[in-house]
Amino acid sequence: MFFAATTFAQTAKIHSHNDYEQKVPFWYALGSGAHSIEADVFLENSELFVAHNQKDITKERTFESLYLNPIDKALSMNMIKQESLQILIDIKTDAKTTLAQIVKIIQKYPQITAQKKVKFVISGNQPHPEEYNSYPDFILFDYQKLDDLTAAQLEKVALLSLNFKQYSVWNGKGGLTEDDLPKVTEVIKKAKSFGKPFRFWAIPDGKTSWEFFAHNGVDFINTDHPKECVEYVENLKHRTFTNAVFSEVYQPKFSYLKKNVPVKNVILLIGDGNGLSQISSSVLTNKGQLTLTQLKNIGLIKTTAADNFTTDSAAGATAFATGKKTKNRFIGVDAEGKKIPNLTEILSEKGFNTGVITTDEIVGATPSAFYAHQKDRGMEKEIAEDLLTSKLTFFASGGKSKISPKHQFSIANQPEEIGGNKADKLAYFMSDNGVPQVLKGRGNLLSNVVENGLTFLKNKKKPFFMMIEAAQIDSGGHSNNVGTIVTEGIDFDRAITKAIQFADHNPGTLVVITADHETGGFSIPHGDMKTSTIEGDFTTDDHSATLIPVFSYGSGSENFTGVYENNEIFHKILKALRFK
Repeated sequence: MFFAATTFAQTAKIHSHNDYEQKVPFWYALGSGAHSIEADVFLENSELFVAHNQKDITKERTFESLYLNPIDKALSMNMIKQESLQILIDIKTDAKTTLAQIVKIIQKYPQITAQKKVKFVISGNQPHPEEYNSYPDFILFDYQKLDDLTAAQLEKVALLSLNFKQYSVWNGKGGLTEDDLPKVTEVIKKAKSFGKPFRFWAIPDGKTSWEFFAHNGVDFINTDHPKECVEYVENLKHRTFTNAVFSEVYQPKFSYLKKNVPVKNVILLIGDGNGLSQISSSVLTNKGQLTLTQLKNIGLIKTTAADNFTTDSAAGATAFATGKKTKNRFIGVDAEGKKIPNLTEILSEKGFNTGVITTDEIVGATPSAFYAHQKDRGMEKEIAEDLLTSKLTFFASGGKSKISPKHQFSIANQPEEIGGNKADKLAYFMSDNGVPQVLKGRGNLLSNVVENGLTFLKNKKKPFFMMIEAAQIDSGGHSNNVGTIVTEGIDFDRAITKAIQFADHNPGTLVVITADHETGGFSIPHGDMKTSTIEGDFTTDDHSATLIPVFSYGSGSENFTGVYENNEIFHKILKALRFK
């Protein structure tokens, strides 16, 4: 609902409401990046005091000590980085006498009156608009009505403010009611017709309300949390993404349910960093459906590593590949560092062909867990040497520059050269180093390679195991990039589609789809499915320990439901193949 009026033509600025109640008045708001700072002012015995109520007045907390002296110092030290700074003076006592004293005391600071960056805006009790022009240039006004003003009066208006509670009782949770939303948006439109910055006061104060007011054109957002609000609003554009990359949803046949065909082929698809929120982002920006969401067998895995509450990709992939939980950074070795056999090695001994496809470099943590054995994922040279003696029949990846030309693999130069290739061992490099992201022009490369890679293994007339990794969903989580998460996730679904279609045409194929972990602590607070737009938010730039979905399809897929440890994927695959 909120995104219907989305515009980022101008980022909303932040107003530090009742700033004097901050632990460090003025300086905290200034350092947080607020563009407007509010002080409630009382005139008592010719002195201007700052307080919320008259009973709270103390002799130390004067307008001069809390605001004018700091402003003068900040100007002298060139510490005001905002293009403009508004000091909103909310007069609580008699308008004319209090304002006269405000003018008098500001005039004691020639540096302040001579500059244009800091503006003093009078709010609360104030003179009639007909008197606005009788005040010095450094005094402007906060107009709090929607009545027309003359051009001269409007020149003295710096801000137009209205009481939000006159239009809605919304508490900032969920959304405005159907009755309140048009009233609020209409009053914003009317207020902005004055050509002046607009602010509501008495608004709910939290992320949902900040998002609503920012998206609906409010120029200054009232908040008691200036630092958090500035960070949220300034990053809102970066966290909001409208998708233009789509996966055509395939309807699985589920014919395996009618036939008791033993499992002979296994396709394991791993979306690196692809937690439930990441999957949700793909669903919500792909017209509400994915091929993935057509599947019926769903489970959950726990992802902790042997030495860490939160796994990395090395330990996570090793659990899948070997059936053993290990330490973070370990590749194909147990928690004591001892080499343990992986699925490609075990199954090759039983007559299977094996393959790995990844949008990472081939020496990346996830793919290497299916052929290498090293005590640190950073040992890329040693991992690359393990590839030379691996049992892989086929691989496709980035990272050509990391691999010795002495390898035993024939090279396909295009994805179309893979499917009908007669080589015993075949490789296709998507790039010399890292594989480009979808947003940087990768297109349908992954699904194309998956389709041709599966054909290559099928044509060998033997059972096979294939691991397919969509590696860069994880990159989006680490960089807190919503667009990368969405587009890489949707591209993953295109690869999933090829795997499900293959299973439908090749009975006895088991497809398992999961992730090694979630990345980013990702959530989706707002969005608009009509425009394929979401706002994402993050709690970290690293992995999290949230449970991970497992989707499965085809013969033996019923064994992958329930809640279990990540290393059970290995054992369930072997059980489905009747090797356990």
